[in-house]
Amino acid sequence: MASTAAPASDASSAGPAAVPATPTLGKPLLAASNKGLLTVGIMAAMVMQILDTTIANVALPHMTSALGATSDTITWVLTSYIIATAIALPATGWLSERLGSRNLFLIAVGGFVFASMLCGTAVSLGEMVGFRILQGITAAFINPLSQTAMIDINPPERQAKAMSVWGMGVMVGPILGPVIGGYLTDNFSWRWCFYVNVPVGILTFAILWFLLPSRPRGERKFDFIGFAFVGIAVASFQLMLDRGQNADWFSSWEIVIEGLIAVAALWIAVVHLATAGKPLFDRHLFKNRNLVMGMLFMVIIGISTMAPMALLPPMLQQLFGYPVVDTGMMMAPRGVGVLFTMWLAGQLMGKIDTRIMIAVGLVIFAWSLRQMAAWSLEMDFWPVIIAGFVQGLGMGLVFMPLNSLAFATLDQRYRTDGSSLLNLFRSIGQSAGISMVTVFLARNIQTSHADLVQHITEKTIPGVNVSQLDQLGVASDAVFGMADAMVNQQAAMIAYIDDFYLMAWISVAVLPLVLLLRRPKGKVSVVHAE
Repeated sequence: MASTAAPASDASSAGPAAVPATPTLGKPLLAASNKGLLTVGIMAAMVMQILDTTIANVALPHMTSALGATSDTITWVLTSYIIATAIALPATGWLSERLGSRNLFLIAVGGFVFASMLCGTAVSLGEMVGFRILQGITAAFINPLSQTAMIDINPPERQAKAMSVWGMGVMVGPILGPVIGGYLTDNFSWRWCFYVNVPVGILTFAILWFLLPSRPRGERKFDFIGFAFVGIAVASFQLMLDRGQNADWFSSWEIVIEGLIAVAALWIAVVHLATAGKPLFDRHLFKNRNLVMGMLFMVIIGISTMAPMALLPPMLQQLFGYPVVDTGMMMAPRGVGVLFTMWLAGQLMGKIDTRIMIAVGLVIFAWSLRQMAAWSLEMDFWPVIIAGFVQGLGMGLVFMPLNSLAFATLDQRYRTDGSSLLNLFRSIGQSAGISMVTVFLARNIQTSHADLVQHITEKTIPGVNVSQLDQLGVASDAVFGMADAMVNQQAAMIAYIDDFYLMAWISVAVLPLVLLLRRPKGKVSVVHAE
């Protein structure tokens, strides 16, 4: 039987106020009969959803011919999922109260599994995009609901450790995605990148069905105007970032229009949320300094953590010639580092100032990026493994303590909304970071190529008369082609190094913001009312 906090846990009640402001020490907000197995189910749902943000990336070339798409249009397989997730995220809190958190979680997992099965059967690009939109909408609810559930089923003194377990899945998922996706694509078919969710999802759904408790329902009204304008702003911004590089950014009217729509919709949304009687997000959320700073840090974390993971696979495959599976294995030590420091942070929470851990994590992360900025084309795979492991150590020390601080001073009734906001800002940061480093990479390759070509003269190539090479006829084309390929390779390596430098400086630049985080009284894991 499903374990519930109270016999009428899904019954209609007085809204958020029905959730007690402070739990009894040693008792969780919601009781679960088998917390260990339920934790496995919650984590499986979350990891399954996180994996799908990256697992399909390596399969895109295989999808192109199967779906009758082009190299430009196939990216909509990724774009449609990201945009749908971003639009649906703000509605999580309202749906959780209206339907009950348990019911919404089950609908989200069931819908995600069904949409994954449909994606695997798609025979055209239109079908795939439609199914990915459905998958993205259902996926949007899984992350915040899983985070809220992990806090709710644990007593206050164990919530920091629960967040460390949850954070491991968030950080390790994107790293494992390309590995699993590459293996399935090479050994089976790209369709198995989606079919793999079906057996895992069915087992996860069964665990949640029997064990997941629910928060009380509420009669909260839906702010359609606020939701619409937040959705338009986020969708336009995501579309601008995704299409910008191919459309030459603001030289294209498409990108200009998308940017203007994003700015206008955001302005209207902010004014509406500040003045409406019943806004989409309770204004008390934005009075909580830790939550607001957490949202800002989530943007920075999205930029700093996802950008290296977006840069490394093409760099290792195109410049160093590693196959897809080997590339994934070389990135796996990053996950080991994340797991270790998240476990360590969970042990240290409450014993030392959490802000110190975040600051140390940022320094370690910046140091790892500085290591990556010293790479060269002559190196073997060990610098990649070592820098990745060190980077994982920094990520673990930042992500989990930051999540705990963001919720430490937040009233429990706002947990679901707070979680959806944190996940939304992290998603925006990831998209912005990937677009930013992609732009700098493309432009720095061109700049570096032009700089390097200027130094190819008789003085820099002893014994070779460059001006007489055209007398070799056909052989001269081969010589010039080889020289150009070498220059392109070196220019690309310089561009990657510049990107690593940029992310290192961003990580250092946000260090002073740690001082703006408020240290809660007592242990960080205890949740206080505002």
